[in-house]
Amino acid sequence: MRRKLFCEISPFCYRISEKKEQLKRWIRDLADGDDFAALHDTKPLTYLWKGHTSPMLRELHGVDMQLQYNKITNLKLSGEKIHGLIIKPGQTFSFWRTTGPCTKSRGYIDGLVIRGTSFAADTGGGICQLANLIHYMVLHSPLTVTELHHHSDALFPDSGRRVPFGTGTSVGYNMFDYRFRNDTEGSVQLLIWQEGNMLCGELRGERELKVRYKLTEEDHCYTKEGEVYYRNSKIKRTAYAKDDGTVAESEIILVNHSRVMYDPALIPEKELVL
Repeated sequence: MRRKLFCEISPFCYRISEKKEQLKRWIRDLADGDDFAALHDTKPLTYLWKGHTSPMLRELHGVDMQLQYNKITNLKLSGEKIHGLIIKPGQTFSFWRTTGPCTKSRGYIDGLVIRGTSFAADTGGGICQLANLIHYMVLHSPLTVTELHHHSDALFPDSGRRVPFGTGTSVGYNMFDYRFRNDTEGSVQLLIWQEGNMLCGELRGERELKVRYKLTEEDHCYTKEGEVYYRNSKIKRTAYAKDDGTVAESEIILVNHSRVMYDPALIPEKELVL
């Protein structure tokens, strides 16, 4: 029989282990000496690098819709902390350093969270959508992603998907952060707000980009390996020169091989490769 880890003994032991890991993160950050962005100014910078919107309410197979409604509150609270953030040259954006923890005392309520390969309701659930939106905009820029935690599994079947599969990120205070560094010569800015059912964002800069970026999903299919189904694809990022449309750069930034966690009967038959 496998010996239990300390964090598995009881919920109290889990909390102790969690606090230990959070403290280790703060110590590492102090030792690394990164300059984290903290200045806010809601006046938009001159140039729009990328704008994006995503629906906050989606009917997900097997998920209580009330958790989706609760997510709107959580996204509003975290989005307000990020709105107007200025990231100067050389500075790093940290999702958790900017938003702070999602606690009931700060107004957060139960939303959908992922624990291992299952789902649960917990305080602050749903704010991964904000990290996803920011990461999607950053992928359309020359900014340098320095910390990213991919969702390793295909959790739900597609429901009105508007971005390539696999381009999201997981966040969990404060051990699993989302971070990027501004290695350009000018400041950039994040603007976040809500319009009705939509979460909206803009990534802006004080200097104009010379290229435009496009993400495409290639070789998409499902495979069955033993008794397990997987979703497969490649995500390509291509940069086109704005002046003449020529390809300035093209690269595969992600290869998906994600275990399907939902009912395989929902997989489109034409996309299954046997």
